[in-house]
Amino acid sequence: MQYAATAPRAGGDEDGTRQAFLSFVLGDEAYAIDILKVQEIRGYDPVTSIANAPAFIKGVINLRGTIVPIVDLRVKFGVGRVEYTPFTVVIILNIGPRVVGIVVDGVSDVLDLPTRDIHPATEISNQIGAGFLLGLATVDTQMLILLDIERMMRSPEMALFDSDADG
Repeated sequence: MQYAATAPRAGGDEDGTRQAFLSFVLGDEAYAIDILKVQEIRGYDPVTSIANAPAFIKGVINLRGTIVPIVDLRVKFGVGRVEYTPFTVVIILNIGPRVVGIVVDGVSDVLDLPTRDIHPATEISNQIGAGFLLGLATVDTQMLILLDIERMMRSPEMALFDSDADG
């Protein structure tokens, strides 16, 4: 199934726009990212460690000939105890010209949210940083934290891109 970043829909929304997100879990919290950034979802496999890398960069994997850095969002966000279980997955992302993987506790669903239901994020967490949040949304009774995953991965603190040389 393919989604446009903002696909018009007949009825239901005043402005007719919706956005598709992949939702996932970190600890007890639910997060979501733009589905258009997702290349694939894989089970967690051991990685090759990189010397002197920040603790949240677990290492790299070789994905069909492409070297992919793997970021553990649980470590980055300081979410409880980090355990690798059969439910732990890696979401492979396309961030500009770069492929990056993020480790999460599990993937939940693909959600198609009306843009009117996405609320601005106040500073909900210093660990994430308000600049990396697209907003908040409620699905059924669950609050979703919508991440601007591209902005986060491109930030200097992630050390994944050489300034603007990678796009």
